[in-house]
Amino acid sequence: MSSAITYKHIFFDLDHTLWDFEANAKATLQHLYSALDLATRGVDDFERFYRNYLLHNEKLWGRYRNGIIPQEELRIKRMRLSLLDFKIADEALAEALSTEFLSLLPSRTLLFPHAIEILDYLRNKGYSLHLITNGFEKTQHSKLKYSGLTPYFKAVVTSEASGSLKPRPEIFTYAFEKAGAVAAESVMIGDTLEVDILGARNAGIHQIHVNHITQEIESLSDGSFPTHTVFSLLELKKIL
Repeated sequence: MSSAITYKHIFFDLDHTLWDFEANAKATLQHLYSALDLATRGVDDFERFYRNYLLHNEKLWGRYRNGIIPQEELRIKRMRLSLLDFKIADEALAEALSTEFLSLLPSRTLLFPHAIEILDYLRNKGYSLHLITNGFEKTQHSKLKYSGLTPYFKAVVTSEASGSLKPRPEIFTYAFEKAGAVAAESVMIGDTLEVDILGARNAGIHQIHVNHITQEIESLSDGSFPTHTVFSLLELKKIL
């Protein structure tokens, strides 16, 4: 049976899959670097500040997914640690950075190449499109609105609204119920092996790994492989 017949419901991840988090974060932090005059306050290298922010953010999101830290600690600590890398212990500045970053970031509109084209293609083929995102409700819906993605998705499931995070099975169960979908007719498209792909596999649905970074088919930590791997969104046309 072809995948076009097998799949009826397509669940997308948002950040790093459709919405270019790193590019949007960089543009936002570049603006704040100037607006808050960080250069004269000791942050003498924006590129290093940005790279360190990404590293801290990734590690803290891992701790948040595992229930080790709460949402608010994630938000403030990624800025606090990025400043401490420059020997700046300024809690007020860290809070200002966090507040302004969360206010400005969702209005950024940089998507990965062919995002709109592939969503149009899938919608025109009759698939029901949904989102499962490990993000905060208000923030993620704002990203969808400003980047023009809202009309494409029937069900939008955030970790905050569902009370669970990928790769836990509960968020997928919640998503199936909200979308009116069943596992046998669903597929998950995402960029992160141990979050999107592992979570989907454990929920009993096929997976498509969107590998924007390398040109290699990568395996999960247990040595297994995704159902499919693509290296650009446009390649989804070969599968769906």
